Amino acid sequence: MKLLPTSLAALLAAAGILVTLSASAATLPAKAKATGDFGPPQGMPIQAILTSPPMVPPAVNRKYPAKVIVNLEVIEKEMQISEGVSYNFWTFGGTTPGSFIRVRQGDTVEFHLKNHPSSKMPHNIDLHGVTGPGGGASSSFTAPGHESQFTFKALNEGIYVYHCATAPVGMHIANGMYGLILVEPPEGLSKVDHEYYVMQGDFYTAGKYREKGLQGFDMEKAIEERPSYVLFNGSEGSLTGDNALKAKVNESVRLFVGNGGPNLVSSFHVIGAIFDKVRFEGGSNIQTNVQTTLIPAGGAAIVEYRTRVPGSYVIVDHSIFRAFNKGALGIIKVDGPEDKAIYSGKEVDSVYLGDRAAPNMAAVTKATANAAKGTLTLQDQINAGKALFNGTCSVCHQSNGAGLAGVFPPLAKSDYVNADPKRVASTILHGVSGKLVVNGKEYDSVMPPMNQLNDDEVANIATYVLNSWDNKGGQVKTEDVKAIRAKGTPKQTAEH
Repeated sequence: MKLLPTSLAALLAAAGILVTLSASAATLPAKAKATGDFGPPQGMPIQAILTSPPMVPPAVNRKYPAKVIVNLEVIEKEMQISEGVSYNFWTFGGTTPGSFIRVRQGDTVEFHLKNHPSSKMPHNIDLHGVTGPGGGASSSFTAPGHESQFTFKALNEGIYVYHCATAPVGMHIANGMYGLILVEPPEGLSKVDHEYYVMQGDFYTAGKYREKGLQGFDMEKAIEERPSYVLFNGSEGSLTGDNALKAKVNESVRLFVGNGGPNLVSSFHVIGAIFDKVRFEGGSNIQTNVQTTLIPAGGAAIVEYRTRVPGSYVIVDHSIFRAFNKGALGIIKVDGPEDKAIYSGKEVDSVYLGDRAAPNMAAVTKATANAAKGTLTLQDQINAGKALFNGTCSVCHQSNGAGLAGVFPPLAKSDYVNADPKRVASTILHGVSGKLVVNGKEYDSVMPPMNQLNDDEVANIATYVLNSWDNKGGQVKTEDVKAIRAKGTPKQTAEH
């Protein structure tokens, strides 16, 4: 070690302080180095394995730096953003988020960015794991049908966001152009049973949430930070039903969680799980026993925990209206034996899952498609309405329409429902409060307005109610709901 200059050392010694400095950074352990330049690449070049979300490439398992070749193609494509709703996504690798990239600290990465000939726009890539101007953006501006190449050394370990940085930058990101690159430390990450890739993004469509058809990008909403959707992995339902993440009891789970933004900070939370470890902000520091972790726009985190009891664990942005009214909701399905000593046991229900409690929303998708073709049938509406009812209304009114005695009125064999079919749609839209007499019994509670539902959802739910539980039948059409909505909230006439 080297002492401080004599004069300064003497002054400090007089105060009883001894200070030493490192003679050379080489005396520090590798993990304490500011950057990970472990020399030139060794061996033959390696083609990077890229995966689509929610999958993650295998661990690097190398003890030396290598030259890693990454081939990534930009593809502009129309994809589903919600049931019956499509959007023109701009993607890295054909998915939003883009392909997951995994390298080792010290690797030399030869990056090839292609822009598909069918693209309408030029694109580039800014990788937050790059040390260099623009994170590669200045070297990768690529016109449709062209390819760009640049090379960088992965100096810093961590989990990093990448995104397009072509003007207007916000629009390119908002259209889905982001993903994650993991730079493993030289010793690698600890072994776990499952690794998954989850990335949040906010989307700004011309139509409101779940408005059907092809939706365009709304720049004004984006500037004002008023997203129509907040989603995991680019579409509503990408991590629910048949697409839920899977694990077994007493397994370790690692989530690589990114936030593409472009605007919103994520309050990432898994309901019913406590994170054993969180590498917050994608850095090297670890926090333990974490309930919710903040992930900034353009940031990422690594979250790890061990499953203890079976059930469906709901992934949310805990800015909670984003989860239940804008789509930021996923599921980790854990199978295995119960442990009553830890939890008494009850499968999660629609209180949390809403209409995502169903394995899939095929009935809603079919009804939307048939409506667009002009072939929508009464049975299509009933089937779609049932799926929506079970997620939106069944908590209070029960799946059999019986309601809760003395609290919520029945919808089954209901004189209130059967007296006026249009009343059901109006009640869904505008809610009802105060005293209400149904089937000769008085109820005094509040039903909040469900005006966040779009017109066809209201029509389908109302039609399902009218044709279920020995009610008299009938049909409410989308145009009926439009007319009811246009009239505004009627005067409250709850008593019946």
